[in-house]
Amino acid sequence: MPTLNKIRAALPRSLRGTGVPRGPAGARLARLRTVLTVFFALDGFVFAGWVVRIPDIKDQTGASPSALGLALLGVSAGGVATMVLTGGLIRRYGAHAVTVGTAALLSAGVVLPPLTRSALALGLVLVVFGAAFGSISVAMNSAAVDLVAALRRPVMPGFHAAFSLGGMLGAGLGALVAGHLSPTRHLLLLALLGLAVTAFAGPALLALPAPKRPPAPEVADGQNPAGAGSEAAAAERPAGRTRLLVAVLGLVALCTAYGEGAMADWSALHLKESLDAGPGLAAAGYSVFALAMTAGRLSGTALLLRLGQNRALVAGGATACVGMLLGSFSPYVWGALAGFALTGLGLANIFPIAIGRAGELAGPNGVAAASTLGYGGMLLGPPAIGFLADWFSLRAALSTVALLAGAAALIAYAMQAVQNGGRPRGT
Repeated sequence: MPTLNKIRAALPRSLRGTGVPRGPAGARLARLRTVLTVFFALDGFVFAGWVVRIPDIKDQTGASPSALGLALLGVSAGGVATMVLTGGLIRRYGAHAVTVGTAALLSAGVVLPPLTRSALALGLVLVVFGAAFGSISVAMNSAAVDLVAALRRPVMPGFHAAFSLGGMLGAGLGALVAGHLSPTRHLLLLALLGLAVTAFAGPALLALPAPKRPPAPEVADGQNPAGAGSEAAAAERPAGRTRLLVAVLGLVALCTAYGEGAMADWSALHLKESLDAGPGLAAAGYSVFALAMTAGRLSGTALLLRLGQNRALVAGGATACVGMLLGSFSPYVWGALAGFALTGLGLANIFPIAIGRAGELAGPNGVAAASTLGYGGMLLGPPAIGFLADWFSLRAALSTVALLAGAAALIAYAMQAVQNGGRPRGT
């Protein structure tokens, strides 16, 4: 598979299979890691391409801000509604097949929004697009959980870094072509690119079997960075306790996804209205956050190897809490930007760790359940910030991101203490 080897060589070092065992089995795992990375990047690329054309599609449909807001809920509603159902599809057809199928649906679906002429029609097609986006997220993460266990190396943040990099490329391409191509032509081009990548990488993914998790050595609670041996532990754990742990991990994901959604929609407005920043500096706010998050995910594997899952969760939540307090209340633009960067670094790996751990505990159903809660936070964040800004101030509203990031750190600390019988080891 020489073409895939070229792709792998072009990836950042932290996205390559540096921890893959040698021999034919190791080569298969390395190819699987490369192909999965391509699908994560494709997901971010297609989604970002749609996002940058929202203003043009708003003008095209003639939607008011409130009507557009309701229409945009279609993405989240479709995603959340199908995430749990995707677990059943994965059990029946396998994570690899579902990943390929939903990648094709996502790529084809991105061309639908610019064909609409009303907010109602836009909302309906976005439910379809959101369903594909939610389903591919569960399928890819389920496949990645199996690979992480086989590698015994915590590479999950690298996959989410690929998603972030794909998003940056998709947004950059959209910015370049926005003045030259209509939304219809741009998103049609995006759909063709997505289908071409799926046609190229799909057969490679389908040809690679899902890896079996090897038996793991004895490790202390919270210190197994790659989640090895989780199946045996899950077999000994009561089903009710497993569901509770998955729900708690979903809550951790929700707390941090809330921040991601809030930063995407409100960071530029905060810089402009609260700190009188010019258009260029205001636009830089989210870019600084996104770049810091990408950098944090690229270094996530090394962080997990050094700290373990639980310490990484606690440290990430605490860092994001401090960063967002600075970003919300600093009287200077440079202070707010520094706070946004710290927030991005802190939040970077919490969602991947939480989703990966849920998959270790309960397989595809765990990924689906935790993802549903997590993306619910992304759905909740932007409107909650808006209401709180009306009632109090935008500074106070954005401080809720810090509050929930701190809550995620405390939940992770308490969860480890409970697992260790009241002794918070590994934190």
